[in-house]
Amino acid sequence: MFLELGVARAEAGRLPEAVTAVRRALQLNPGSADGWRLLADYLDAEGDGAAADVARARYLKAATADPRLTAAAAALVDNDLPVADARLRKHLAAFPTDVAALRMLAEVAARLRRYEDAQELLERCLSLAPSFDAARHNYAIVLNRQAKPAAALRQVQQLLAKEPRNPGYLNLQAAVLANLGDYADAIAVYQAVLDDYPLQPKVWTSLGHALRTAGRVAEGISAYRRAIDLDPALGEAYWSLANLKTYRLSAADMDAMRDALARTDLSDDNRLHFEFSLGKGCEDEGQYESSFDHYARGNAIRKRLYPYDAGETTRFVKRSMERWTPDFFRRRRAQGALSADPIFIVGLPRAGSTLLEQILSSHSLVEGTAELPDIPRLVRELAGQDVHASGTPFFDAVARLSAEELAGLGEEYLKAVRVHRKTAAPFFIDKMPNNCLYAGFIHLILPNAKIVDARRHPLGCCFSIFKQQFARGQNFAFDLTDLGSYYRDYVVLMAHLDAVLPGVVHRVIYESMIGDTEAEVRRLLDYCGLPYEEGCLRFYENDRAVRTPSSQQVRQPIFKHGVDHWRHFEPWLGPLKDALGAALERYTGEPEIFS
Repeated sequence: MFLELGVARAEAGRLPEAVTAVRRALQLNPGSADGWRLLADYLDAEGDGAAADVARARYLKAATADPRLTAAAAALVDNDLPVADARLRKHLAAFPTDVAALRMLAEVAARLRRYEDAQELLERCLSLAPSFDAARHNYAIVLNRQAKPAAALRQVQQLLAKEPRNPGYLNLQAAVLANLGDYADAIAVYQAVLDDYPLQPKVWTSLGHALRTAGRVAEGISAYRRAIDLDPALGEAYWSLANLKTYRLSAADMDAMRDALARTDLSDDNRLHFEFSLGKGCEDEGQYESSFDHYARGNAIRKRLYPYDAGETTRFVKRSMERWTPDFFRRRRAQGALSADPIFIVGLPRAGSTLLEQILSSHSLVEGTAELPDIPRLVRELAGQDVHASGTPFFDAVARLSAEELAGLGEEYLKAVRVHRKTAAPFFIDKMPNNCLYAGFIHLILPNAKIVDARRHPLGCCFSIFKQQFARGQNFAFDLTDLGSYYRDYVVLMAHLDAVLPGVVHRVIYESMIGDTEAEVRRLLDYCGLPYEEGCLRFYENDRAVRTPSSQQVRQPIFKHGVDHWRHFEPWLGPLKDALGAALERYTGEPEIFS
C-alpha cells in the first residue's frame, strides 16, 4: 500500500512525499525490486544522483530474484534469443526504466550483432544509472566491437578508476589498446594481468596475438604454448600456432588435436579451431585430401553458426550497376571531401592486400593503419538496415545527398580514422577488403582518394580464404559455392566501375606483382602520385605492426613457390569453379557475366 501511495504521489507531482512513502514500503519489504527501482527514479527526478545510485544498486541486487527477469535470464542462458527478446520487451513496456532489463535486452542485441541497438540501450541504461558498472563494461565492449576504440577506452578508464586491478576491465583495456594500434601498451597490460592471474589460458592467447602482431613472434609462440599447457582443449591457441605461416605443428601437436576432437564435450568454437589447425598440419605434411576434409568440416561449423545468402550480394551488385552510371557520377563530380590523404586497398582477403599495404607503408610519405571499418559503418547508417537486404534504401539515400552532405560524410570518415594515425605522414592506407563493394560510394564522398584493387587468381584466392579461419565479417568464406559467387560478383562490379569511372581504380594482379615486383611497384607509386623509393622494395625491413594472417609473410622477401599451391587441392574445387563461371578465366579483364 505504501508503494502504491508513492506511485500516486509521484504522478501527482509530489516527489518528496513519494520518496517518503516508498522508503516506508522498503522498510516493510527490503527485498522489493520495484520499490528500489521506483526510489532510484524518484531520487533522480529530485536531482539526488548519489542517493539514486545507491538505491539502484540495491535494485539490481533485488532484481536477480524477480521472476519476471529470471525467466528472461534463463532464455538468455539457453541462447533462446527470440524468447528472451519478447519477454524483456514486454517487461520494459510496463517498466521502461528497469535498467537490469535494459542491460539484458542490450545483451540480446549484441548476440544478434545488432551493435547499434545494443549501444542505444546501454546509453539509456547508463543515463538512468551512471554507476551501473556492469552496464558500462558492456557498453565499452559494444563500442569496441563497432570499431570505436577511442570511445571504448574512455569507458574502460572510468571503470578502472574504481577498480584498477579488475582483470576483466584490464583485459578489455588491452584489447581496446590493440585496436588503437598501441601494441606496446596492450602487451604491458596483458602482462600485468598475468602477473596477478597467471593461470588464464585465454589471456595468454590474447598476449600471444599482441606479441605476434608487434613482430615479437618467438615470444608470441611461447605465450600460445603456455595457453596450451594450461588448457589442452583450447583450440584457438593451436590455431594461433598453425596460422603462423612460418611455423609447423609437431607430430605431438597433431596427435593432441586429434585426441581433442574425439571429445564429446568440445564447444563449437574449439572444435572448428581444431579442424582448421589439423587442416593446416595435414597440408604442411602433404596430406592434401585429409587437409581439405578438415578445412571443410571447420567451415561447415562456421556456416551453421553464421548463415550467408549469396543472392543478397548479387542483388546489391546489380543495383550498384543500375545506379552507378556515368551521368550519376558526372552530376556529383568533386562534391565530396577533397582530401587526398586516404589510399584504399580493396578486393578479397588473401589477394595480396597485406603485401601492397606493406610496400606502400614502407614509403616515407605513407602510413599503414589497419582494416578500418568506417566505410561499412557509414554505409550501414545510410541504409538504416541490412545493407544487402531487398530494396534500395542505401542507393536511395545516396541519391538524395546534397553536395554538402557528401562532403560531410567524407569529413566524418577522415575524423573517425584519425585515431588510428600515429605518424605525420601525409597519406594513410585503409586496407578493409570488403570496401570493394563500396568503391563507388568511396569515390562520391572522397573523390581524390586512391583506390587500389588487389586481385589474385580466383582459385588461389578463394581456396586461401576457405582455409583461413575468419572470426567474423566474412560469412561468404565458409562454402566454396558462396566463395565463387562472391568473387564473381566482385569482378563484375569492379569491371562496371572501370567503365563508368575510367582510371579511378588501379588494379594490381598478385601474380604480376610476384613476377616483376619492381615494375608493379613503380606503377603503383605512379598511380598514387608518389616518387619512387627503394625502401618500397625492401618492405620486409619495415617493423610496423601487421594485424592480418600474412603478418609473418610480409616480413620476408617475396617468394614465388606459393603462388600455385592451390593446385594440390584442385580435385576438390569443382563447386568453386562452377560458381565462378566466366570469372575463372577472365578475372583480370571485364567478363561479360550478366546477360
